[in-house]
Amino acid sequence: MPAVAEWSIEDLPRHAPFLLEWPTAASLPRRRFYGPRSASSGFCMAPPYWESGPIERPFDICRHLARLSAAVCASCNDLRHIDLSRVLITVTSARSRRSSGLQARVTPLRFHHGKLVRPQRGVHYQVQRHVVEGREILYLMTFCLPRFLDLDFDEKFITLFHELFHIGPKFDGDLRRHDGRYHVHSHSKTKYDEQMAGFVRQYLSNGADPALHSFLRLNTAQLLHRHGSITGIALPRPKLLPLPRKASATEY
Repeated sequence: MPAVAEWSIEDLPRHAPFLLEWPTAASLPRRRFYGPRSASSGFCMAPPYWESGPIERPFDICRHLARLSAAVCASCNDLRHIDLSRVLITVTSARSRRSSGLQARVTPLRFHHGKLVRPQRGVHYQVQRHVVEGREILYLMTFCLPRFLDLDFDEKFITLFHELFHIGPKFDGDLRRHDGRYHVHSHSKTKYDEQMAGFVRQYLSNGADPALHSFLRLNTAQLLHRHGSITGIALPRPKLLPLPRKASATEY
């Protein structure tokens, strides 16, 4: 299931840096997922008419998702506020092969109203800051492998829209919030998903480039058979850090 990160003091580590910085995108840590190259059945064979990049080279899922997300945001009025240069797409591995569980999540790197610091019980807390090529990242969008890739085509597309739509309309590092108790998914997750499915249908009917989303028609086994491995940016979940007591909220 798609998810969003909600911060609590239980996320506190003992020791962690306040700033994580990478001079280039190429220096970001990556993870590679391997699988068998030989196909014991036709199920593993990727149909040649679904493009996924150069054969025999690792499949970079983060790059493909970033390209598709750029096209989606450019075509959808509700997503045009998103600056993808400040959204880092990453991957994580599923703890089990079960089809149920986390599929993707978006992690905001600011608190409510885009604030960098939040007071709680007399202590000020800050989320770890992420800077890539001198640009501060405001959101992490993470996809869980292989579970995400083993969804069907429609479910993958809905999940992508679902996570992008969580990004707040002010694009200040906070989530999109709804009225009422269920401020993340509105009062009905079912209706929320139906809305995302409508966005997908509209996107696909408005001249979407099939070359950008054809990889979503392939599952993990097919991509591994074609490319040998799947690679993507892999980062630990951001930490919630207590600021030194002598520091005030205005100093951060």
